[in-house]
Amino acid sequence: MKILVVDDSKVMRKLVIRTIRQAGFEEAEVLEAEDGNEALGIARSTDPDVVLTDWNMPNMTGIELLAALRAEGNMVKVGFVTSESSVAIRQQADAAGAAFLLSKPIDADQLADALSAWSRA
Repeated sequence: MKILVVDDSKVMRKLVIRTIRQAGFEEAEVLEAEDGNEALGIARSTDPDVVLTDWNMPNMTGIELLAALRAEGNMVKVGFVTSESSVAIRQQADAAGAAFLLSKPIDADQLADALSAWSRA
């Protein structure tokens, strides 16, 4: 499995990666991007299985990343790991085709459940 982790905070990217490992995905290849624009380029060239992205980032937000991927016909699974958790944000993520939205801080069980749920779909 190839997972692209997108967050403008390097510390948060490292925490998400650690949580991926704790969730039982020790063998996953993990790629990193610091904003949606960089992530879009990486997704184009590496074809990840899942993108875990923050919502608010400079240059291109997570929701803009999801829209750009879909506009290109890329149906990669996109999940949000974000401090944004309002009903409106959740609705926007669902409407855009997000696989899930997890509120920070996340734990290994939450991430394992989310990744397992979409991989069965």
